[in-house]
Amino acid sequence: QLVGAEALVRWAHPERGLVPPAVFVPVAEMSDLVVALDRWMLAQVCQLLVRLDRQGQALRMSVNISPRHFQRSDFVESVRLLLADSGADPTRLMLEVTEGMVMGDLADAVSKMTELSAMGLHFSMDDFGTGYSSLAYLKRLPISELKIDKSFVQDVTTNPQDAALVDTILAVARQLHLQVVAEGVETREQAAFFDQRDDVVRQGYLYGRPEPLEAWLARWAPSAQDSQA
Repeated sequence: QLVGAEALVRWAHPERGLVPPAVFVPVAEMSDLVVALDRWMLAQVCQLLVRLDRQGQALRMSVNISPRHFQRSDFVESVRLLLADSGADPTRLMLEVTEGMVMGDLADAVSKMTELSAMGLHFSMDDFGTGYSSLAYLKRLPISELKIDKSFVQDVTTNPQDAALVDTILAVARQLHLQVVAEGVETREQAAFFDQRDDVVRQGYLYGRPEPLEAWLARWAPSAQDSQA
């Protein structure tokens, strides 16, 4: 059952072909170029949400937010304007942040996230468990989802320590009433591990690989693709 999707950026270079984000995003992060990239991505996702909603195929879309963009004083206003210009339903948009991103200035992060949450947006804590993982900040942030980092998931069936860490994260999420997403689920054994536990959303190659938007729409929401043709 498809419950959501994550929008990923790739660079279609005319000579080098498809360049992965690990190559060009760190370079973009060195300047405000990453802010422009972030805003372009958010605009594309908002347009996609409108396309899906018009076809009655509502789906929550997740998109990663750059620390450099998030820390700008005009971050909230820029997101507000993108939503207003597109007419996208903010309740369908999930912004993914990381632990390190919000720890720099926790009060500022809480303020921005609370303001956007009041508009209907949702927040997901990406790569949970790889950063500070402080319960003190976790309870202050208006997040609705934790994403278990794939480094824990890949060995969850063979490494008791990883299994114990995942069970601890699930216990924390249960007490805080948070949805959990397991990243990097690639085998039936990994899926079976989560079958025996709480209601966990699975994301990984076992269910689908990254693909171009139009190809994904052709499989999952063909009417949305037809409306754009």
